[in-house]
Amino acid sequence: MHQTGTHQSDIPTPDRGAHVGILRRQSARESAARTYARALPIVPVRARGMTIEGADGQRYLDCLSGAGTLALGHNHPVVLEAIRNVLDSGAPLHVLDLATPVKDAFTTELFRTLPPALADHARIQFCGPAGTDAVEAALKLTRTATGREGLLAFTGAYHGMTAGALEASGGARDVRVARLPYPQDYRCPFGIGGPNGAELAARWTENLLDDTKSGVPAPAAMILEPVQGEGGVLPAPDAWLRRMRDITAARGIPLIADEVQTGVGRTGAFWAVEHSGIVPDVLVLSKAIGGSLPLAVVVYRDDLDVWPPGAHAGTFRGNQLAMAAGAATLAHVRENRLAERAATLGARMLGGLRSLAADHACVGDVRGLGLMLGVELVDPESIQPTPGTPHLGHTTEPSTSTSQTPGTSYAPTAPTTAPPVTTPTPPPASAQYPHQHPHRHNHLQHHRPHDLPDTRPHPPAPELAAAVQRECLRRGLIVELGGRHSSVVRLLPPLTITDEQATAVLDRLADALTAAERSHRHTSDGRLAPDHP
Repeated sequence: MHQTGTHQSDIPTPDRGAHVGILRRQSARESAARTYARALPIVPVRARGMTIEGADGQRYLDCLSGAGTLALGHNHPVVLEAIRNVLDSGAPLHVLDLATPVKDAFTTELFRTLPPALADHARIQFCGPAGTDAVEAALKLTRTATGREGLLAFTGAYHGMTAGALEASGGARDVRVARLPYPQDYRCPFGIGGPNGAELAARWTENLLDDTKSGVPAPAAMILEPVQGEGGVLPAPDAWLRRMRDITAARGIPLIADEVQTGVGRTGAFWAVEHSGIVPDVLVLSKAIGGSLPLAVVVYRDDLDVWPPGAHAGTFRGNQLAMAAGAATLAHVRENRLAERAATLGARMLGGLRSLAADHACVGDVRGLGLMLGVELVDPESIQPTPGTPHLGHTTEPSTSTSQTPGTSYAPTAPTTAPPVTTPTPPPASAQYPHQHPHRHNHLQHHRPHDLPDTRPHPPAPELAAAVQRECLRRGLIVELGGRHSSVVRLLPPLTITDEQATAVLDRLADALTAAERSHRHTSDGRLAPDHP
């Protein structure tokens, strides 16, 4: 769709050399905590749809989309029109939490998109304009309603950067949180993946809650992401999500679903919880609900609404422009069935990414849901699986372990004809432990080797992933890195991405991957490092 009336010509354009000075001044003035600007040294001056133009004249396809904020891409006409209507109406732009026609329209449209079982008995709290504040509100709400303090959260989680949200995230320290295993296939904590790995994760949770000696008191809530984004693009199995819902409901534990990044059609359903059919007690929303502007809310069951007036507040929780832009975005996604479009195009892109796995040994896994996709890069030569050991690309029989939805996770498969099964000759002692030991001294020689199969995947390759990101940028493609070691190349294109743009994204990523592989060599200790002339 062509966009009109954006007044792009009114934006001052620095000369093509000025962007260097802008970047230099940013580096000199801004905090050491800045993040995206380090990996993406560009100066955007114009944007339309999926395309960003930098001050140097370079154009980029944006597969970051404001970390998932831009469901409709940059400067979509329906968003700009909604914002202008508010500006031209003379309506107040700042109203704290007072009722306004704009706010009423936003709430009505939002409730229209929610799962009916939640919408029919829901309350909404407008928060400070960031997802992390909505997480704080959700934790405060459930602690007030239950009278309990503890929290159940998951390894690999990311819920924000404020204190309470960080407690619930995977990198937390010294917290009131019981950390539970989040199911995944490629790096399954139990070494098996698939439905069996998810079942073990569910049993772990049940046992922790029911064991009187677990050391975990009854919690105030469980918080989870239907798809872990920053954790490495890990879609939760539908059956496992239903188990979590059953486990929490049976024990009177409110279930909080963090849909800050997965919401508004991103995963191929309007809300990611709809894939599994669960209805959470609390839904945390931000990013795309503001139509590119700051907005965050918590939607929850009305029987939890027992906190007193002022229990959670914020000066900027009445952002009228964001509510107008958000209502327009929600309606456009719903009316144009963009969630279904994300499911269809996402499946196609996932198939294209799978071909990368077939051609590049450094692609350890490809996974995703809808237009929330990830490619995990590994160092395939650091580990040589013990002979006869099932391993990625070396299985001796077809795997029976699958993800929750066909096509959501992929790794290269075994040859169709398996070699004869023989009893392997025991490898030399040095080969029994192919991993680098984390300690300075070699304690391994003092222990008898175990006879368990080594099902560990190849180690992550963060340096290669960073090189791929740089090569993508050189080719006019903006991507994000995520995962435990920043070794997952993430794709978060807008829901309005065209078929032609999807093809261009895959082509540029494939070219960047080839170039990054070529520019790297293996050092003597097995780490990837850039070549030096």
